[in-house]
Amino acid sequence: MNETDHDTIAIEAAAFRRLRQHLMQDRPEVQNIDLMILAGFCRNCLADWYREAAESRGIVMTRDEAREAVYGQPFAQWKAQHQSEATPQQLAAFEAAQRAHPR
Repeated sequence: MNETDHDTIAIEAAAFRRLRQHLMQDRPEVQNIDLMILAGFCRNCLADWYREAAESRGIVMTRDEAREAVYGQPFAQWKAQHQSEATPQQLAAFEAAQRAHPR
């Protein structure tokens, strides 16, 4: 690996840490369902991608471990502090977004 590869990895890691801080600490009031509606991903998706990246490097990680790595605490604790039940309007918007952008 050359110096440029190390720089790229360091920059990407710093951007990931900033995104994680923004979503978990700076803007915890933004609900996961709203992220899914607008961006097509949420904090849980980020944790899934984190776990997939770990596993691609031979590191076994559970879903709960990945979520704790992303949320900075057990998911159930973060959810109890910051997440609310989805409203009927949010659920309808989510369904519409899913139809408009199927995976």
